[in-house]
Order: sequence, then structure tokens, then C-alpha cells
Amino acid sequence: MSAAGPALPMTGVAGRRLVHVTTADISLALLLGPQLRAFADAGMEVIGASAPGPFVDELVASGIAHEPLRHATRSMAPGHDVLAVGELVRLFRRLRPDVVHTHNPKPGLYGRLAARIAGVPVIVNTVHGLYATPEDSRARRAVVYLLERAASLCSQAELVQNPDDLAVLRRLGVPKDKLVLLGNGVDLARFGPPRHEDDVRRARAALGVEPGRVVVGAVGRLVKQKGFRELFAAAARMRTLRPEVVFVVVGPVDDAKGDALGAADVAGATALGNVVFDLGRFGIQFVASPRHADGLVITGPVTRNMSDALRIAYEAVPPPRLVIAVGACGISGGPFIGSEDQLGGAATVVPVDLFIPGCPPHPVTILDGLLRLLGRLKDDRARPSSASATPRALPSA
Repeated sequence: MSAAGPALPMTGVAGRRLVHVTTADISLALLLGPQLRAFADAGMEVIGASAPGPFVDELVASGIAHEPLRHATRSMAPGHDVLAVGELVRLFRRLRPDVVHTHNPKPGLYGRLAARIAGVPVIVNTVHGLYATPEDSRARRAVVYLLERAASLCSQAELVQNPDDLAVLRRLGVPKDKLVLLGNGVDLARFGPPRHEDDVRRARAALGVEPGRVVVGAVGRLVKQKGFRELFAAAARMRTLRPEVVFVVVGPVDDAKGDALGAADVAGATALGNVVFDLGRFGIQFVASPRHADGLVITGPVTRNMSDALRIAYEAVPPPRLVIAVGACGISGGPFIGSEDQLGGAATVVPVDLFIPGCPPHPVTILDGLLRLLGRLKDDRARPSSASATPRALPSA
């Protein structure tokens, strides 16, 4: 199927069993959802296999069965990856699918291998993007390319989104008759909604973007692999070359990934003055100096060496001040409790208005706590007397 036109009719597939394998359920529900439903409408029995998650109910409600995978992880976990091969082999032998279609870097590798071991008749893999670029080290490229070439021996078809990846796979010796270029991107003429200036003004106001500034948007999970380091470097240069340009970043935190952006990354980018994160739509901005802030966010244990620095930062915030302790380390010292070099949580040094538990807390939990403290969400729970609906700026300590 192509995003640029209507789906082609599918014949001869009714009654066939199709299993799509991804790491996370969000890929099955959102990225592949329309494709899976099209196959189901054509009469196929469609099953998604991934780690369990919040999108499974949505997937099942749309008529797609789901098989949970215990060992599917997005992080670097070789032990789990090895166990995932055995888990999938057992799943495929139980389900006896006619077709297995794998996605993402890791399931694309061990999923093809498991399907071949289980004797699946047709194995298809989509290369959403090779996990190595020409700028990566020779060692990384060698490992990625070797694994991709080996896994391709297990499949009958490799569907490639990036023309550059197609050329790389050809150089690696993947047979030409296996490679199919899908292409990538969005047909803006088809999917572009009507532009209403009132909506534009409201969106700019919610993000704190002044009229007349040129907005560059970036949408994706907040991980470095998505190119945010390069984006922030470009923003630093554009601040001088084109000061009217502002970068708006929209996307969730992905703590499961080792290259997830941290509070320091967000604060550093925000300090440039031309990078806006979508938390701004709630009236919350992270700033580089406590003198420009309404409160402090403390995410780590308070050591003896840092206690004076924390007091100084606290005193630099103009009153009335807010202090938020985030995570077990910020609340109590976490796993460092009892160490002679640390004092415990933030409350041992400064008064704390809000505790957000977790190790680490989920991003939605952090957002929920901040909004309740600021009075943006209402429920029956009591809020600190210092809570206010006034927009806040918060540095991360």
C-alpha cells in the first residue's frame, strides 16, 4: 500500500495467517495499524507480536490479535535478545503462520532467524533504517552490516524505505530480487489539513512563540539517535545566522533507551533561547539560571559537596519559590541511602513542595505532578498552598 494513493486490492490471501513482529506495541497500533487492518479486511488472520504495553487494547479493539513477548526490549540487552529468539521460535511453532513480517532493528534480526528455525514458509522484513550510518565508526558499521547480511539469508523479501540503505544492502551482497524499495515520507497534498490562522496563532501562543518568527518543527522520541544533538547544534548556529528562527520539539521521553535525552540536554537546548519543548504549552519552561526561575527541580541525591551549591541555587530563586523532588534519589537518596558522602533527599537541605516518586518516575507522572502543583489539573487531593496557576519556569538541579 502507498501513502500517496488508495490501497491495491489483495487477492489469494484470505484464510492465511500473518504475524507482524515489532519491539513495542505502539509500532503495531500506530505505525502499522492501517496496514494490519487492510490485511484483516482482505480476510487474513492478523496477529501482532511485541512487548506488552498501553496500545494493546487499542490494537485488539481494531480486530488484531496480540501475542506478548517477554524478552522484546528497546534497550541494549543481549541476554534478552538471545532469549527472544527461543521465545519467538516457540510462538511460531504454536501459531504455524503462513507469513512472518518483522520490523525495527532488533526484531528484524532475531525475528527472521526465529522464523527460519521454526520453518515459516514466507519471511518478510522491512528495513525502516539501517542502525549504522556512514558517519559511524568502522567497527559499528561492520557489526551492523554483518548482522543484516546474515539475517537477510533467512527472508524471501527485504522491503527498504531509504534509497541509501538499498544501495548499502546491494553492496553487502543481498540478492537484487529480494530488495524492494518502498520509499518514505508523507504526501503533504493528501494529508495536509486546511490552515486556519486562528489555530496557528493559538498554537504559537501556547508555545510562547512570537508572531513573525519562523518555526521549524521536530517530532520524535527524545533520544539522540533521532538526531536531536545535530538539531540543537544547528539551533546554536541559527541563533546568530537567523535569529528569527525558532525550533519546536515535540515528542515523548524514552527512558528505556540508553541515549535518551536527559534534563541537562533539555536545559542546555532551552538555554539557547531558540529551542522550545512542547511542555511550554502548559506554561512551563526550563531555564538555565535560578535567577530567572520560579522554582527548582531536583533529580539526584544531595551529597555533602553539593549541599552548599543547592542552598545557593535555592536562595537565588526569587520568592515565592517552588521545589520539586523527582525520583527516589531526589526524595530520599535512593540507592545511596546510608553513604557517608550524602545527606539524603532534597528536603534535608531545602523545603520541598512536591515529591514525585519513582526510579525513575514515568514522564507522564512527572507532568501530572507538575500540573497538579500548578493548579492545571483539578481533583480531590489537597495541593500545597504555594500552588499557583501562573506559568512557571523551572531549572533542573
